Amino acid sequence: MIKLHTDNLGKVDSMHGLSAGELEGNASLIETYLKNIENKDQGFYTSINDEALLDKIDSFAANIEGKYTDIVVLGIGGSALGTICINESLTHLYQNMLSKTGKPRLHILDNIDPVLIKETRDILDLEKTFFIVVTKSGATPETLSQYFYFRDEYTKVNIPYNEHFVFVTDPKVGFLRTTSLNESILTFEIPENVGGRFSALTAVGLLPAKLIGLDIRAMIKGAQEMRDKFLKNSLDKNLPFQIANIQYLLSKKGKTINVMTPYAQKLVKFAEWYRQLLAESTGKKHNNDMEVIHTGLTPITALGVTDQHSQSQLYNEGPNDKLHIFIKVNNLGPEIPIVNPQPEAEIVNYLNNTSFNHLIDTEMQGTTEALTQNSRPNITIEIDEINEETLGGLFMLFEGATAFLGEFMNINAFDQPGVELSKLITKKLLTNHAN
Repeated sequence: MIKLHTDNLGKVDSMHGLSAGELEGNASLIETYLKNIENKDQGFYTSINDEALLDKIDSFAANIEGKYTDIVVLGIGGSALGTICINESLTHLYQNMLSKTGKPRLHILDNIDPVLIKETRDILDLEKTFFIVVTKSGATPETLSQYFYFRDEYTKVNIPYNEHFVFVTDPKVGFLRTTSLNESILTFEIPENVGGRFSALTAVGLLPAKLIGLDIRAMIKGAQEMRDKFLKNSLDKNLPFQIANIQYLLSKKGKTINVMTPYAQKLVKFAEWYRQLLAESTGKKHNNDMEVIHTGLTPITALGVTDQHSQSQLYNEGPNDKLHIFIKVNNLGPEIPIVNPQPEAEIVNYLNNTSFNHLIDTEMQGTTEALTQNSRPNITIEIDEINEETLGGLFMLFEGATAFLGEFMNINAFDQPGVELSKLITKKLLTNHAN
């Protein structure tokens, strides 16, 4: 169950918070915005009905089960962040260090730093390693350079590389699509109408999740349940619209920075996944009428309680230009008691008869109350526990909210012309260097 708590918005003064009337004032827009989103033919909320994809992933995973000790994902941006989030949210934090788990280790190379490439290569036995190459366009230079490197490593030792690679790419076009046909490399398709940053619930994230033993059908179930809420023409039921409405209304009050703070170690990568989603979707030069507006919400990631000791001074007493989005997990796992060796000592007696579980919850409460007293708007998303179903729901919650934000802001939330320009310049510079 995913719940949204907005009470603190009404406890903040009217200049910085939102009243019940303000929150309800845009309810009539839901139907129009849903029609607009439908007309854009974006597949982030329809592709999760692809039962054939789940069957294909299941079959592939069964065929290679037990053959490999390591799975390596080559990708960057939306081709990696969702998978990083899935892995770190749903597996043991030290999964790759555990022995005899029966599942392969997962490595995600989301950078081209040569130290990362070299030191990853140092730990791999090529015979027992399988690579998933992920790029929607099939032409991402960072990903192709990684693929070329590891492909050459197989060639050097006369191992048939095509048996150790699978491509996740566009269903029709691109370099990887052509290569797969010419060299008999299996491919999984990213739907044409699903952009990279919205692709965590496609083969991009589901394939590696399955290969490390996660329940991808539960993830899809959670996403479908949230998708049903996304499609509701009801303010009370449509959680994605509620979040977008809050973000938009507060942006009009100068809160153009959104800080996401999960109070759970395993969700820190979810905040990083959302950082890309919000930044690329809302940071736009033009609106839908081609007027120059230079708009956008700036995402910041934080982790409770870690960043109480590195960022909270700014958030409580610095510029009041932020919306704080907290994620609370009711069940963080087994209760771990804190055993105070000096219970009589006044300086530490507040730690008597408590646990790490209660301590982290209390610290979150202290943080949100302090922000509220300082007129800093904040909302809390509450989940029961971190599992496949909940994570699928969280992905869809924020993808849906981002789609609604595009409607509120009158921008295209699904393109990324600023990113494309830098890619073109990079390729031109490399071409000049090669020649």
